[in-house]
Amino acid sequence: MIAFTGGTIITMDGKVFSPGTILVDGPVIHSVGEELEIPPGSRIIDVTGHYIIPGLIDAHTHLGLEEEIYSIEGDDVNEIDEPLTPQLRAADGINLYDLGFSDALRGGVTRSLCMPGSANVIGGQAVLLKHYSPGAMQMIDRNPWGVKAALGENPKRVYGERKKSPVTRMASASLLREALYIASQAIEDEQLPAKERFKWEPLMQVLRKQQPLLVHAHRADDILTALRIKDEFDINLIIQHGTEAFMVAEELKQRQVPVCLGPLLINRAKVELKEVSFKNAARLAEMGVPFCLITDHPVVPVEQLRVCAALAAREGLDEQQALEAITINAASIIGVADRLGSITAGKRADLAIFDGHPLDFRSRLVKVMVDGLLWGDNNE
Repeated sequence: MIAFTGGTIITMDGKVFSPGTILVDGPVIHSVGEELEIPPGSRIIDVTGHYIIPGLIDAHTHLGLEEEIYSIEGDDVNEIDEPLTPQLRAADGINLYDLGFSDALRGGVTRSLCMPGSANVIGGQAVLLKHYSPGAMQMIDRNPWGVKAALGENPKRVYGERKKSPVTRMASASLLREALYIASQAIEDEQLPAKERFKWEPLMQVLRKQQPLLVHAHRADDILTALRIKDEFDINLIIQHGTEAFMVAEELKQRQVPVCLGPLLINRAKVELKEVSFKNAARLAEMGVPFCLITDHPVVPVEQLRVCAALAAREGLDEQQALEAITINAASIIGVADRLGSITAGKRADLAIFDGHPLDFRSRLVKVMVDGLLWGDNNE
């Protein structure tokens, strides 16, 4: 048993204990409170004056797919031979020894959803990673989890340069519909050849609501297209990026479609980012749209997820909501809130401990724990 004592514990389940104690038993949180009895023989770690929050969760990265240091030899994020590749798995392209995992831990980010890029209309399947484990194979938390799709400029640009479809938004939407339609027919076709079943099985899982569809869409018109497709096929949809999501908030709220908002700590590098602003987080919160904040690593380095939340708070987002946007909201949106995202008895022991308030830029990470394992004490 490990006991963290004396710190301010922001649980994300509505409670703050100051000073509080967390008891960790193996990979799970045993209990949390203000006056807990510490079992004899426990390892006691005094964190007086520090803040403890759940390990941060980044719900949209390309961590290990677009590797640190390397360029072409470390770029496995987009397979651009054809625009529909649902059968691909991000897990098979990730370098689990990439330096980005250590960077993530230095920022208190303990888990991330890593996915293929947005060159293809359907790029493949995402994977939930934990950033520290005794062995690399154990870093795969949930695989696969979510099928990545893309609307907007990226598929147009990639395939337009090759004189192939799609070169318009109409074609991208049509290809996405076609793929879902084929998958819907494949569900009923027991004679489908094995190669075809292998390709379309991920979308069959989307149609059965066994995996969500993760749709890259910055502009309001692309978000509305994604919502039309959701309505047509009755699937679970998560909007990725959502730069203009605040413009169609009522449509999103009506369907309870969440947004993985970001990256925000960037310039307007393309036309789809015209409305990028840290104010967009507060706008979504005010309009009742469920959302979390993302880095889109390596677009914004994953360790700066907390900084993104702090800047969103500076621009009007409530401080508690800002912390929720990188912990419990992210866990809820990607379907793992039953075991992650808050400091609650029975959940996995993912903890981030800072020497000041987590939304203070000057605060430094003191300790980080993943599944009950401490990753060093003062990682510089």
